[in-house]
Amino acid sequence: MGFCVLIPARLASTRLPGKPLADIAGVPMVVRVARRAAASSAERVVVAADSVSIVQACESHGVEAVLTRTDHATGSDRLAQACDLLGLADEQIVVNVQGDEPLIAPALIDAVAAQLDAHADASISTAAHPIVDAADFANPNIVKVVLDARGLALYFSRAPIPHWRDAVAGSTVAVAPAQPLRHVGIYGYRTAFLRQFPHLAPAPIELSEALEQLRAMWHGHRIAVHVTHDAPGAGVDTPQDLERVRALWRNAAP
Repeated sequence: MGFCVLIPARLASTRLPGKPLADIAGVPMVVRVARRAAASSAERVVVAADSVSIVQACESHGVEAVLTRTDHATGSDRLAQACDLLGLADEQIVVNVQGDEPLIAPALIDAVAAQLDAHADASISTAAHPIVDAADFANPNIVKVVLDARGLALYFSRAPIPHWRDAVAGSTVAVAPAQPLRHVGIYGYRTAFLRQFPHLAPAPIELSEALEQLRAMWHGHRIAVHVTHDAPGAGVDTPQDLERVRALWRNAAP
């Protein structure tokens, strides 16, 4: 199985302006992400940038990058343009690694690609890991996913799903009959689907939950989910997140 990694990188960020170029131990964050992705089995790692400055920063560190439009509504739209710029074949598997995940595990990238390769009826793959904390289960900022017997997603929600009807006081979610799963924001796609996705109408459930993957499910596409017992590395959304990652890098560089 061959696959490539695409890393969407957008210069504008409400909570952390210039995020892709934020310095982590002397190297821009997006380059750190690309280097982690290159440690996977990917045949090619490319940054899909919306700014010449990001492209130049990548190229100066030996990372391949393409310049995409600045007006894409979603990261998936940006990846679709990148697929065209790179001339990727429709059957190519592409793993979307977020540009703010400098601690992502290369093995997780491989697993997400393999999950899609193993499910010919799926257009997308992603990952999840068990929720053991009741506060996380109730937190609407933590997206949950419910799977069928084959590991295909039935639904994603910010609500605590699946509901445990017969839970008694003091019960922990770790022993629920159906183990709650936290969605991890990494995706594998077939390039043909990426090219189709920008033309799919937004779905009511997508707008309600503010979860883009529900658009694909609304239109009949299946999502295969790799379940890992390892929580993902810390991502970077805020200046505080950035300082935590910098400290981790100083103390135990991956």
